Amino acid sequence: MLPAGLPEETAQEAPRPEKLPGRAEVPSLEKPDANPNDLPAQRWGVVAPEGEEGEALLRALAPLMEHRERQQGAPVRVYRVPADMDAKQAVAWRRDVHQDEAVPQEERPRYLLLLGDLHRVSMELQQVMALGAFVGRLHVATPSGEPDLAGYRAYAEKVLASEGRAAPDEAAEVLLYCADDGTPATAQGRWLLVEPCARQVETRWKQRHPALRLRVWGEERVALEELLQVGGAARSGVMLSVSHGLGKPRRGWSSLEQQRARQGALRLASGELLTAEELRTTPFLPEGMWFCLACFGAATPPRSAFHAWLTLLAREGGQKDLSQEVLESLPKEGERPFLAALPQAALANPRGPLAIIGHGDLAWTYGFTTVGAASRGRASRITGALEVLANGSRAGVALDALMRAYREVNDGLMTEYQERQDARLEGRPDPVDPVEHAARWMERNDLRGYVLLGDPAARLCLRSAGI
Repeated sequence: MLPAGLPEETAQEAPRPEKLPGRAEVPSLEKPDANPNDLPAQRWGVVAPEGEEGEALLRALAPLMEHRERQQGAPVRVYRVPADMDAKQAVAWRRDVHQDEAVPQEERPRYLLLLGDLHRVSMELQQVMALGAFVGRLHVATPSGEPDLAGYRAYAEKVLASEGRAAPDEAAEVLLYCADDGTPATAQGRWLLVEPCARQVETRWKQRHPALRLRVWGEERVALEELLQVGGAARSGVMLSVSHGLGKPRRGWSSLEQQRARQGALRLASGELLTAEELRTTPFLPEGMWFCLACFGAATPPRSAFHAWLTLLAREGGQKDLSQEVLESLPKEGERPFLAALPQAALANPRGPLAIIGHGDLAWTYGFTTVGAASRGRASRITGALEVLANGSRAGVALDALMRAYREVNDGLMTEYQERQDARLEGRPDPVDPVEHAARWMERNDLRGYVLLGDPAARLCLRSAGI
């Protein structure tokens, strides 16, 4: 995780976000008057890669698809997409396929589970669809990067077992962990996110759910063993972890396999690493939900949304070491993007979580701080998503709560671009503060980087879950 703060001399050079065709960033709700958790009203579908690999993934996930079909009382709609779709192609696919006018609105699934790694079903498609749908992704790979069909089947069996449990829990157990290692970013994470969240749980959430339990790790340097022990014993756990994610080491990766296995692993305050190896078989957040805030914690994209700005910094000498280190963590020419191994292992673990919200790019503190006043937090953006999960709503609804903040910031940013354009045409001075404008650009991309891994229809097994 990286701290907020922009060198003023480069603030005016923040690149304008790529404009997507049409009104792609305006959410489109298929059943806007229906309960978002109501699966028969909202429908559930699957997006698979074209070709034999996609068919194999669909076969591995067949038990979950049949389960969702029974729940919604209608066939599961299956879409097949080509590899490496860019943003423009993703927008066209949403318009022409998912929102095909020949398909009645009530039959268009708002819950979409994407199958496969990023080079098969692109990150751009996931991000475009998440602006109006409840979107998650499932992929489990072998060390060589090929699909692990047993891992897909294990995940499906875990979801079915959780939803078929005869004795739901009374309330969630909330775990808040910050790896405060003395760096500015993790200090901000503790002060402006973890501590406000703990106060909200104690003062607000427990009023509605008296049985709710809370465990907070803040300034103490918790050992990996304790974290695994407490996380493994949690029932209907909702966890927020704030830490640095592992990027390219100083001496580089020994191989692409090592990079795929370790990039995005969590650096704990104790100096230890939480990697995929620990979560492959060790119980951790069984049937729970995890909001994991760390660089590359969910995925390493083909190209960072911050690439242009970081390149500019490196060229002009500002934070050159950071810029170079970050850029070198991205795939090189001919290499493919990938989901982080840590969440893959956790989701495939029969005693692991049902869904994980993480960052598919560099993670900054902009998403939970205030532009122009980094010492003032906006923890409610993330705690709001956590509360949705703790209330027993589906994971896709929780991510959408966070995406609402993204849409608000994006609208404000586009308004500033319009104000600048109007002033230029009318011969007036630029009315937009360049430093705040650049920070808002960072805030927008930071929020957009969050993605959901796992079935977006998954939810905690709670008595209060309702529909």
